[in-house]
Amino acid sequence: MGLTYKSCKIKSLEDSFNIKQKENSYVVALAGNPNTGKSTVFNYLTGLKQHTGNWPGKTIATARGEFSYNNINYNLIDLPGTYSLFALSQEEIVARDFICFGDVDAAIVVCDATCLERNLNLLFQVLELTNKVVLCINLIDEAEKKSIKIDKDKLEELLGIPVVLTSARNKIGMDDLQRALEKVVLQKNIETKNYVTYSEEIENLVDSFKDELEELFPQINSRWLGLRIVDGDESLFSSLEKYVEGDFNVQLEDIKNKVPKELDKKKIRDEISKINYDFAANLFDAVVYKENDKEDIDDKIDSIITS
Repeated sequence: MGLTYKSCKIKSLEDSFNIKQKENSYVVALAGNPNTGKSTVFNYLTGLKQHTGNWPGKTIATARGEFSYNNINYNLIDLPGTYSLFALSQEEIVARDFICFGDVDAAIVVCDATCLERNLNLLFQVLELTNKVVLCINLIDEAEKKSIKIDKDKLEELLGIPVVLTSARNKIGMDDLQRALEKVVLQKNIETKNYVTYSEEIENLVDSFKDELEELFPQINSRWLGLRIVDGDESLFSSLEKYVEGDFNVQLEDIKNKVPKELDKKKIRDEISKINYDFAANLFDAVVYKENDKEDIDDKIDSIITS
C-alpha cells in the first residue's frame, strides 16, 4: 500500500511548523546542545531577518530566519537546544519531528569545542536521520585558551561530512560554514553511512522489517525508524499520525508485533545510548588532544568541586 505525504511528503512547512518558506530556498535545521553558542551562530547568519514565536501546539519558543549566500536563499530554523533526539522532553520531540518530517535540505549540528565528546551523541542521532549534515564546532577560541586542539581534517575524513571550526561571536569561520552548507545542499546522491553499529540482536531485529518500513514510509530513514520501534518510542507513532497521510496503522502494528514481547525496551535504549557514547569517546580520542599536559585552572577547579 502506497502512502501520500501531505503536500508532497509531509504536511506543508507553513501549516506544520509555522514557517513561511520562500520560493527557491533551502530549509536548514540548526541543532545543538544547550550552551554551544548555537543562537550566536543563528544570529550571525540571519541578522535582522528573523522571527520568533512558539511551535504550533507547543509552549516551546522557536526562532527562524532567512539569509542568502552566493545567490542561494536559506530558511534557517533554530531548533530547541537538546542533548538527544530520544524524545524524553518536548524540546527533543520538536527537534526530532522537524528533522524527520520537516523536509529539511540540510542540518547544521553545532558542538562546543571545549567538550566535543559530550556533544557528539546528538550528531550521531541526526546522522541516522539524514546524511546532509554540516558539523560546526563552535567556541574554538575557548578551546585554544585550554590548549585543546582538534584535527579537523582527520575528523572530516572519519565522518565523511564537512567539519567547520568557528567562533561565531568573533566572526571566525562563518564564511567557511556557509561554503560547507552550500556544498551539502547542492550535492546529490550522498552515500548513507551507518556511523554506529549496535549489538547483533538489535541490528538483526531492525533488518528483519527494514524493507517493510522502507516501502511503508519511503521518505523516512528505515533503519532509524526501525531502531525507534525496537526501543519503543511511542511518541514517534503519534508524530507519524500527525504528519503522514495514509492508512498505515495495520501494517505498522504488524511490524511492531515482530518485536519480542519479552524484550526490555528501556534496556535496549540504554544500550543504544551507551554504544553512541562509546563511539563518541573513541572518535574524540582520535582527533582531539592538548598541546601540553599541564592541567589548567578550570580543570583543577572542576576536579575539586566534583571530586
